[in-house]
Amino acid sequence: MSALVVGILVLSLVAASAMVAVVTRPVSVLPAASVETIAEPGVPDAVLVSRTLFGASPTAVVVPERTDAASSAAAVELTNRNRVPMFRVAPTTVGAVADELRRLGVQQAVRIGGEVPDLGVPVTDDTGVVAGDAAPNGEGTVVLLSQAGDDAVATAQASGAETVSMPAPDPRVSGEAVRLLKEQPDAPVRAIGPGFGDRAQLVRRIELARTVPELPGGGQLMFPGRRVVALYGSPGAPELGPLGRQSIPASIARIKALAARYDKLSPVPVVPGFEIIVSVASADPGPGGNYTSVLDVAAIRPWVDAARKAGVYVTLDLQPGRTDFLTQAKMFRALLLEPHVGLALDPEWRLKPNQVHLTQIGSVEPAEVNRTSSWLADLVARNNLPQKALVLHQFDADMLGDRLKIDTSRDELAFVIHADGHGVPHVKMSTWNRIVQGLPPRTWLGWKNFFTEDKPMFSPKRTMDVQPHPWFISYQ
Repeated sequence: MSALVVGILVLSLVAASAMVAVVTRPVSVLPAASVETIAEPGVPDAVLVSRTLFGASPTAVVVPERTDAASSAAAVELTNRNRVPMFRVAPTTVGAVADELRRLGVQQAVRIGGEVPDLGVPVTDDTGVVAGDAAPNGEGTVVLLSQAGDDAVATAQASGAETVSMPAPDPRVSGEAVRLLKEQPDAPVRAIGPGFGDRAQLVRRIELARTVPELPGGGQLMFPGRRVVALYGSPGAPELGPLGRQSIPASIARIKALAARYDKLSPVPVVPGFEIIVSVASADPGPGGNYTSVLDVAAIRPWVDAARKAGVYVTLDLQPGRTDFLTQAKMFRALLLEPHVGLALDPEWRLKPNQVHLTQIGSVEPAEVNRTSSWLADLVARNNLPQKALVLHQFDADMLGDRLKIDTSRDELAFVIHADGHGVPHVKMSTWNRIVQGLPPRTWLGWKNFFTEDKPMFSPKRTMDVQPHPWFISYQ
């Protein structure tokens, strides 16, 4: 028989995932179309996985809703070794699990970790009844998992499928998911759970996963598959931040070492970053009278190129003075065409007519942010680029106006509200607590540590203890 290649996407947390049907040793395989989303309210992921992958199974592993880590690990190991389904049973899922056990033809279930409700089949503590053949399945299964529970993951693995855990219901969020989709271009795909949206949306995202360049760290979505830790500043200007206090190679080494400290604390990979000020607020009006000094693209290009080779994400920071953000953003279009380059808007340095820096605190209207984000999102879409970070700096309530008027709907961008408060810890936290209230939808949070203005500066651990957790952390 020729190998049947299938791919499956599974999600539990946001309730979604994608899958592909397969042949497993104990069962007959259920037929599969090319791409399909599967969701049913109230039905747990493990049951949906079992329905999709298993035609029959004489035994199954069951565990109570809550049990200790050792018992859970033992149940997963038993499931994988014997290639049978596993179900975590809660009071709200008893009916769905019992129905699936009947469909599978389970004659006896093995219980691990404590008592479970009546499931309509004999239950035993004797793990010997599920002794099975651990030979690998040769049917070429691919399974893409998106934060499903351990029972759903174990059930998928027991079928012989390859698995990758993803933090969101989108195949683009994980480098491993992207790799598997590229390696299996003809594999049917199943999306289990509502988070993946309808079939058309899933098909489009699979196409993007297979064709769009990847970000540093893998995948094509900024968050939540990675966390960015960045040096802030401008080349050759040490007074503006730590990025400009050493050479390009030394800056790369410095931020990689700092990111590594966070990597030990973060549940997702930490990517090193540069936040480069490419237009600098100036005390003098300058030739155009706009109180801003724009760096030459050629001066920034070596930093961007070196960052790409080193796996460093770059954000171009704008301090436009009396110029608008969109006008300045367009000056750096050539750099923004790079897959690993995003954009940051710094409203503190966006002046109204007759305002000057350090006398008034700047601000920007949501309409100007929307014009800039729309242009940037179109740039991403038209040039087959991965999602870009659009970082909006803020420490004062008025700096971004009515934030709910900021349009964050464009999937091409990851919108970050970045808290720039500094000072003693209680002052920083007061600023943070104000900023995290009333956020626009689909926004992520950023945090800045200051080497000199913070007294004391937060350690990586203390930074990661901030709630909600920041996803973009910069150092100035």
